[in-house]
Amino acid sequence: MNSMDFIEPILKQFKNKQVLIIGDAMIDAYMWGNIHRNSPEAPVPVVDIEKRESRLGGAANVALNIQSLGATPILFSAVGTDHNGQLFCELMEKQHLSCKGIQQITSRNTTVKTRIISNSKHVLRVDEECTDPINEKSVELELVKLLESNSFDVIIFEDYNKGLLTENLISKAIKIAKKLNIPTIVDPKKEHFFTYKNVDIFKPNLKEIKEGLGVEFDVHSSKELATNVELVRSKLNAKGILLTLSEHGMYYQDQTNIYKEHAHKRSIIDVSGAGDTVVSVAALALACGLKNEDLMKIANLAGGLVCEKVGVVPIKIEDLINATK
Repeated sequence: MNSMDFIEPILKQFKNKQVLIIGDAMIDAYMWGNIHRNSPEAPVPVVDIEKRESRLGGAANVALNIQSLGATPILFSAVGTDHNGQLFCELMEKQHLSCKGIQQITSRNTTVKTRIISNSKHVLRVDEECTDPINEKSVELELVKLLESNSFDVIIFEDYNKGLLTENLISKAIKIAKKLNIPTIVDPKKEHFFTYKNVDIFKPNLKEIKEGLGVEFDVHSSKELATNVELVRSKLNAKGILLTLSEHGMYYQDQTNIYKEHAHKRSIIDVSGAGDTVVSVAALALACGLKNEDLMKIANLAGGLVCEKVGVVPIKIEDLINATK
């Protein structure tokens, strides 16, 4: 039997799962054009724009990945009441994603990341955002209501440090998840790195774990890697750490086991969005009760596949199935 033959039956179980994604959603905007000259006003190129597109990004891209994998996503996030907030809701509806968890807040700008691309090269990125913590009690109450009135198989925390995931909201959501026996997985950022206590899987990348600990260590040293990962796991009281290592593959460690998977050979075009895909696949594998080593194998395979695509795009379940054959 091929070592990946176990994947297809698991993927078929994904369609029965309902996933709650709690995190910072945004719009990924793209402007494509050509550069023929430099500006007479400053030493910068002039891009003649030929095409524009707006896509769902951040935690909303995780929702797209969950949907593309056949499961049902519910996104809990916050946008503004501005034009981009309305556009975000329209993009959600266009993708047949539920807006029942989207909180529109008058005092906020909707996060938009605009990428300018010329000749398939990323020329510039322009960010519009508000990252102040959202401390409105109504947002927390809406999350509690959503959690207690639905049956979720897994919860994903998708933290982009844009203000939704405050310490209060994080701790309350994890506490309710524990009470309801819902497994949890976290895609963290530095600011709240050690706030996500008692989760099932904590999924940083190498840069994030070094920033979180405030240390440098040699990823090629098994001892240094295991020591630092265990330090994070024990501080969080997490069941396991799923560490993405970019071109070095993936690493999983819990209280008793360590597993490592090398990266699959790929034509890497664009790594943006790979973390969203990894956490989506890992979450669904967790919801299906998959063994941790096998969960890591599926997530590693999926993360590599999306790096072959241009831009932030969700994984297709057909591509994942075909890659195992």
